[in-house]
Amino acid sequence: MSRNYNVAVVGATGAVGVEMIKTLEKRNFPVANLKLLASARSAGKTAEFKGDKVTIEELTHDSFKGVDIALFSAGGDISKEFRASVVKSGAVMIDNSSAFRMESDVPLVVPEVNPEDVKWHNGVIANPNCSTIIMLVAVAPLHRAKKLRRMVAATYQATSGAGAKGMAELIEQTRQLLNNEPICPKAFAHRIGFNLIPHIDVFYDNGYTKEELKMLNETRKMLHDDSIQVSCTCVRVPVLRAHSEALNLEFENEITPEEARAILSAAPGIQIVDDPAAKLYPMPVEAAEQYDIQVGRIRQDISRNDKKGLDIFVSGDQVLKGAALNAVQIAELL
Repeated sequence: MSRNYNVAVVGATGAVGVEMIKTLEKRNFPVANLKLLASARSAGKTAEFKGDKVTIEELTHDSFKGVDIALFSAGGDISKEFRASVVKSGAVMIDNSSAFRMESDVPLVVPEVNPEDVKWHNGVIANPNCSTIIMLVAVAPLHRAKKLRRMVAATYQATSGAGAKGMAELIEQTRQLLNNEPICPKAFAHRIGFNLIPHIDVFYDNGYTKEELKMLNETRKMLHDDSIQVSCTCVRVPVLRAHSEALNLEFENEITPEEARAILSAAPGIQIVDDPAAKLYPMPVEAAEQYDIQVGRIRQDISRNDKKGLDIFVSGDQVLKGAALNAVQIAELL
């Protein structure tokens, strides 16, 4: 028998929190009572849900009494601090931070990729990194059919990945550059206006960034295969919203572009945009504010002398499928 659920959104005033609220409404999630939680400075503000104004409350350890599902998007430190309170109250935490992703007792879930993993949660389910989600929605169906062995990825990550302040900085710097005004980067290590920054998160001793290694480790965890090899370069680009990725894929079995299109056309959460003659291919400006991941530029890897390699290009909304939508879809699975 269907029932309604008491849902809390933690980080309700942030870019992802706002989208979580919108997504719950758009997808008609069975909400009995919606509790919006944020820091003390946001308490007392209101947000709209299904035509009603909901007052934002200050997040405390007593906030989760009677809550069934708690959607967290307030950063890893907050998630760690409140985990015990959420679980003790009987709620399930769906966490958008990187705090628990690689913990062995926490499922890391994309509903189109590994829905079965929600079954073994112990009160916490993690949302993967946004770039990993966008990548695996496209790659997982191909892996199931042909077994992925190796993947080389280059990402083109929008400023939305750094939250509202990242997007605001791109807009501000674009205006400053067009008016010959001085630039003072705050959200990023360097100027992002009319520039690319091959640096997302901290660097490790092996020369890779934390963001790049997330894509390796999270892929292995979700596909349940530690033999898959992943090398990645993550790049911040002057785009407001929606991440893109160029993926070179090597499979155990031969695969043609035609086979790949057929597999991807039958897979959930994917829109094939692949008609180069008509200048149709995935682009962030088209993927923004869409639920589906766009996949195109599907072609045989001509650097190989077999048919086990493919190149594809994907674009997906980092705030939606890369964060808020995926969290709500996990709640729907529950």
